[in-house]
Amino acid sequence: MALWGGRFSGKTRDEVARFTESISFDRRLYKYDIAGSIAHVTMLAKQGIIPEHSAESIRTELGKILERIEKGDFKYDISLEDIHMHIESALIAVLGDEGARVHSGRSRNDQVAVDVRLYLRDAVEEIIGGIREFQRALVRKAAENPEQIMPGFTHLQHAQAVLFAHHLLAYVEMFDRDAGRLADCRRRFNVSPLGSGAIAGSTLPLDREYTAQLLGFDGVTRNSMDAVADRDFMIELLSALAIFGIHTSRLSEDLILWCGQEFDFIELDDAFCTGSSLMPQKKNPDVCELTRGKTARFTGALTALLTMCKGLPLTYNRDLQEDKVPLFDAIDTAMQILAVYPPMIDTMKLKGASMEKAASDPALMATDLAEALVGLGVPFRTAHHRVGSLVKYCREKGKALDELSLEEMRLTIPEATPEFPAMFDPKASIAKRKVTGGTGFEPVASQLAFWKKQLDLA
Repeated sequence: MALWGGRFSGKTRDEVARFTESISFDRRLYKYDIAGSIAHVTMLAKQGIIPEHSAESIRTELGKILERIEKGDFKYDISLEDIHMHIESALIAVLGDEGARVHSGRSRNDQVAVDVRLYLRDAVEEIIGGIREFQRALVRKAAENPEQIMPGFTHLQHAQAVLFAHHLLAYVEMFDRDAGRLADCRRRFNVSPLGSGAIAGSTLPLDREYTAQLLGFDGVTRNSMDAVADRDFMIELLSALAIFGIHTSRLSEDLILWCGQEFDFIELDDAFCTGSSLMPQKKNPDVCELTRGKTARFTGALTALLTMCKGLPLTYNRDLQEDKVPLFDAIDTAMQILAVYPPMIDTMKLKGASMEKAASDPALMATDLAEALVGLGVPFRTAHHRVGSLVKYCREKGKALDELSLEEMRLTIPEATPEFPAMFDPKASIAKRKVTGGTGFEPVASQLAFWKKQLDLA
């Protein structure tokens, strides 16, 4: 009989048992459920709600159950629905009524709420650690190529010459904000709901602050109904992961483009690529493409939880059992991405000649001409128009900007000085960009130094 079956006279149909079970996915919470139960019975004994010898027997047996689960000797049965009932049933099977004391003053509602928070606390730390290693890989690759020039893109068209290191460090910044969002999310959910019961707390003299202390929480939830019914902490986490997913997808798209023959900027190591079943010459950037595809799962998980929670009345409803499926999938996906990306970046090879050739298009320095005019006192909009007219002249004449004489330049830019025809060197262009946060050699060197210190890189 189910642990809640006292009110029922009939047996649950097999189809319903299969439909309502969650042990197939919530079994990963086992060690957190056991940790919560150990803290709970320790508090119950401290408060005189159960005898100390009962608490000690329960703690000992819970330790044995933990060992059995980790050794793979623990049997699961869908009739017991979830990990909480499996562990409690195993406890009662050995200790009888002594084991039945474990659930005094709590509900599965606050039990699962504490289990998931404990699980997420570890998961978030692991993901943040993975993001930091991702950042380190990007910084290492940038530091290996501090002066490599490439074309920067807007609208997927050549825009201005930039440093390859500057491009990678843009993602380092994005991932830093991702880590910050996750840490902030962790701070908000690191409060204990244990003792909130099913909805209204308990008539027993529970010491919620004590169990929170035992479990390493920063405090306790203030409202029992909110504690068991809301999942905003999961939604916030999934939102942070969805943003992280967008960033990894954008980086993946950049790498996919750079691998293509039209760009030919990089080569990924064979260990991170696959071939075609038909075309023997192919080398496909499948890790990047799968990452780009898998990040859709973050958005899907976030949408699933938002939709699941939007119409639920207070307090707990069984709908919330389904919260863990998208949550676990999103966390697993993030960890998979973080396992493959740092070594792929570390082994990535640059094709510097191709990058420099693409960055040497003199049109990429058109803005340099406009800014040089501004330095001579010409209003920017006037300067912009005159350089635009010069580009139009070049197109009509079939000439590149760096093929013009000073006299030709002065046809549309009367203020042009003898230095103007020499402004089409991408290295010189980058060297002049000394503004903080820019792509110049000096600011990028400062960015690299900053991130090496932040990420403990020698």
